[in-house]
Amino acid sequence: MSIYRARHARMKQDLATLVAINTENPPGREREAAECIADWLRAADFDLSFSEYAPGRTNVTAVLRNGDGPCFAFNTHLDVVPAGEGWASDPFTLTERDGRLYGRGACDAKGPLVAMVEALRMLAERRQEWSGTLMGVFTADEEVASEGAKFYVRNAPPAIDFAVIGEPTANATFSAHKGSLRPRVRVKGVTAHSGTPELGINAIYRAGQLLGLVEDAHQQQVRCRCHPLVGNASLTVTRIHGGHADNVVPDSCELLLDRRMVPGEDEEAVKAELQQLLETAKQQFGVEAEIVAWQPTTGGATETDSTEAIVQAGLAACRRHGQAEPGPFGFQGGCDLVHFRALGAKGVVIGPGSLAVAHKPDEFVPVDEFIAAAEIYLDIALAMLPVTVAP
Repeated sequence: MSIYRARHARMKQDLATLVAINTENPPGREREAAECIADWLRAADFDLSFSEYAPGRTNVTAVLRNGDGPCFAFNTHLDVVPAGEGWASDPFTLTERDGRLYGRGACDAKGPLVAMVEALRMLAERRQEWSGTLMGVFTADEEVASEGAKFYVRNAPPAIDFAVIGEPTANATFSAHKGSLRPRVRVKGVTAHSGTPELGINAIYRAGQLLGLVEDAHQQQVRCRCHPLVGNASLTVTRIHGGHADNVVPDSCELLLDRRMVPGEDEEAVKAELQQLLETAKQQFGVEAEIVAWQPTTGGATETDSTEAIVQAGLAACRRHGQAEPGPFGFQGGCDLVHFRALGAKGVVIGPGSLAVAHKPDEFVPVDEFIAAAEIYLDIALAMLPVTVAP
């Protein structure tokens, strides 16, 4: 068996091992997966460390120092969304059929993770071809609120110059993504008997007046903010709950708003706009409403300029390994790139598989894309960690 075929077989076996470790989030329980990855990379001479933001919610970091040069990091997440129903095969048993590998996390994001591990191994074997510091930062909780990545950033890690984030992009280069804010808004009313509703103030009616302003704000203001890669900003409502009895005028109604931001929007300015929307509702309709909480989200919007070297290296590597339309593109949703950008890193998002099948029954990654991703990751790292030549 050739070394290439052996590596391909190892990648499939590693993916099967990770898929079998249930990291559904909630509750996550990423520790076992983190320890598994640590064993693989320790054997390749990396220094390994763990960090936890809560019991069992574990990040694992691998570091290999190889002379002078920049710091380059691979990142993706250990958790997956709940498997749910409707699978044709066991979601925690990797199944190969028709050139695809099926299993929960196969593309989001255990497939990219295994391809990154394989690239790290190859780079460890080829230390004469690069110079600098190589890292693998694999984090918990990306699927809910990116608490693992936020925890990693808060703890003053070493500076990272370049980062590749592993998410399903069909091995194309994504250099921007949206961000999100989710305010929980409570609309106030006055309780009364439902037989005499005129003696109260119906919080649901008041919420309806506010919702009209929310829709207007989206149509007339928010969606007009457009980014060439990720499209339009947006504001919508995703949940509503009001009332506590069949015969009582409700004195409270809660709305969950979803505000998607595009790169260039300031998070604090967006929060101020949302607060102003509540003030407008009060002025126009007498609606009493307040933001009572902010639901956890992945984070803000970000982008790496397409002229940056890592974006160009990503485009070249993706094209070299079979992607006819390498990008650059932008995510409609969010991911952990924003947190590595907060560290000063310039980065891209690349990985095998498609978002169209992520989070669904029978999630899969195409075998060819999965194998090619390791080579793409290898090429990008080699491009960004050139050997230092003494003068």
